[in-house]
Amino acid sequence: MNLSEFDFPFDASLIASEPILPRHEARLLCLSRISRAITHRQVADLPALLEPGDLLVVNDTRVMAARLSGRKQPTGTMVEVLFVRDLGAAVWEVMIKGRFHMGQQIEFGSDARATVVQRDAHGTRLKVESARPVVELLRAYGHMPLPPYIKRASQPEDRVWYQTCFADREGAIAAPTAGLHFTPELMDRLRARGIATTAVTLHVGPGTFKPVVAEQIEDHQMGEEWFEVGAQAMEAILKTKRAGRRVVAVGTTAVRALESAALQAGGLHPATGDSRLFITPGFRFQVVDALMTNFHLPRTTLLMLVSALAGVDAVRGAYAEAVKERYRFYSYGDAMLIV
Repeated sequence: MNLSEFDFPFDASLIASEPILPRHEARLLCLSRISRAITHRQVADLPALLEPGDLLVVNDTRVMAARLSGRKQPTGTMVEVLFVRDLGAAVWEVMIKGRFHMGQQIEFGSDARATVVQRDAHGTRLKVESARPVVELLRAYGHMPLPPYIKRASQPEDRVWYQTCFADREGAIAAPTAGLHFTPELMDRLRARGIATTAVTLHVGPGTFKPVVAEQIEDHQMGEEWFEVGAQAMEAILKTKRAGRRVVAVGTTAVRALESAALQAGGLHPATGDSRLFITPGFRFQVVDALMTNFHLPRTTLLMLVSALAGVDAVRGAYAEAVKERYRFYSYGDAMLIV
């Protein structure tokens, strides 16, 4: 398929720079996969929109305060490093702008420094020397890695706003944003309705946001991201399937974790590993029946995944409606439910 099929006209003034509070009062565009009918609701209406016995699958990854300021040596120039992934032995995959050479050092305060041990087309790696682990440095001094389309600096509130109520396993550099809409109050109402919840993990990394530049989307290569679908989650999924109810993924990252597990394990079995799964129209879903997701950037793998589930034309129509009705877009924006 051609990349241009996943473009749409957009008004940048619709980008949300902070969330609606309380979070469950965000708007919810509901799209039927069968009829393509669109209705306008709120996230707070979710218990009425789902059925008893349905299963919500959330991503329990926790966003690291992964942006850390340092000084490039020997010039002392201020730089910002995005710590992406712990590779072990104090080596981290990072993202950083500017010119750096092998062996160059970056100082983080008085008790931590890093040395560039890789800087090439495959990425950048730093070897960190510190009196305490990098994760502790990030918790103490790091900033939340807000996406670049939010045109403001991160602030203390983002440590709460940019974290889901399911966040448990630290390791992401971006939030699984559909999960940001859930509150304890909403979860209580879902449970009372007989809607169960289970968690999987996919540590959101650069792979999710890697730009698609190939004109034919089939030529795009996803970056790898670590996922795990455990035995407890898979048992809940099997129970739901046996009862003839729906598995409702909360977010595209939950979809990728579930479908990666099914492909890796050859069916509905627990699985863990690194996923490079690229879901595009024509993909055969083995696990997911419905999806709650935020509105995504044009020409992205996220929009392609949503189109694979709901259909390219249906999603194009839903996005046109969302723009017309001035839904709030992207990480801190509103949501849509595809059933």
